Amino acid sequence: MRILQLCKKFPYPVKDGESIAISYLAKALSELGCEVTLLAMNTSKHRVDTSALSRAEFSHYAAVHTVPVDNHIRPLAALRNLFTDRSYHIERFEHPEFAERLRQLLRAEQFDVVQLETLYLAPYVQVIRENSRASVVLRAHNVEHEIWERVAANSHPAKKWYLDRITPRLKKYEIEQLSAYDLLAGITERDVTHFRRLGLQKPAVVTPIGLDSRDYTPNPASFQQPLSLSFIGSLDWMPNLEGLRWFIDEVWQPLLAPRFPELTFHIAGRNTPDWLHRLGLDRVVVHGEVDSAADFINQHSVMVAPLLSGGGMRAKILEGMALGKVTLSTRIGMEGIAVRHKKEALLADTPEEFAAAIAWCYEQGAALARIGDNARNLCAEQYDNLAGARRLLEAYHAARAEGVGVR
Repeated sequence: MRILQLCKKFPYPVKDGESIAISYLAKALSELGCEVTLLAMNTSKHRVDTSALSRAEFSHYAAVHTVPVDNHIRPLAALRNLFTDRSYHIERFEHPEFAERLRQLLRAEQFDVVQLETLYLAPYVQVIRENSRASVVLRAHNVEHEIWERVAANSHPAKKWYLDRITPRLKKYEIEQLSAYDLLAGITERDVTHFRRLGLQKPAVVTPIGLDSRDYTPNPASFQQPLSLSFIGSLDWMPNLEGLRWFIDEVWQPLLAPRFPELTFHIAGRNTPDWLHRLGLDRVVVHGEVDSAADFINQHSVMVAPLLSGGGMRAKILEGMALGKVTLSTRIGMEGIAVRHKKEALLADTPEEFAAAIAWCYEQGAALARIGDNARNLCAEQYDNLAGARRLLEAYHAARAEGVGVR
């Protein structure tokens, strides 16, 4: 099967959740015999010097195409958008150069499936329909408007005012587009059920984010060392920043730092904001972007994911589990991952619950490693990239057999 994968950012380096989800699926599809071509925006926000990359790093792709796209948030454009009925979230990814490159590619080559990685590629469905007989598939990483509704609910008044005005437009757009796809591939059963409630009538399949456990080598030595906490994630993604700030203000400073005087907290991630670098808190170490996420995670026994908003699945949580670490997360952060409290992970939603979970970790001592072992086994059994790709490929073949997308 020939698949064209459209992405709103170049999926490299493979460090953030979106890039992990995109890359591991593409690798698995290639391993299963598919010919996968990538067409990605190379955005101003996540610009990558593709000329410096080795082709071997993308050997799972038959071909790689990129289009430079300036998607900076411009205050004047954001303000003007308030006086329209369009979604500003979507508008930032509508670019004629990308549409033209897609048009050229579809006319030059024949694809069986065009796979849109997230809702933000939906503006290009019409281009696909006009130039290809391929099935159009949305791989919904999240219920996008739900993320922004949650962010708005936790924002300061001015930001909440703005988000409360533009997020309903995103929701309207997301619902309207549900009839535009031939197949929706949701990351979680919960997301697919939610889309059904919103009016989805087209076929759908659940394909969780998958990893190749061979790429993750646990280092159990961290459980023999003094307890330490880690956080890693893209620090230009609103839910990560929101959750991290909440954890520092509501959990670390008032509860953890005074109660556990030897505990350290290590923070890493791309595009670290200045306020984090200026934090200056004792025993809080801000590393910025690290060369290897796996090496960073392996140094600490507990990985925290204090997310208050978001949707879909957290690839970074899966990486922590694959590395045999103890993940301490809110239930929102753990959505889509079938863990049990104190079995494969620790769950907490309030500052007091986070503090109690850390106290429990101290009580366990070296025995805490069993949580990490359980997590790694669960990840290998239920979140394998080949298993997810097989399920998706079966849905693609079924759609083609029924003539879906053929016009």
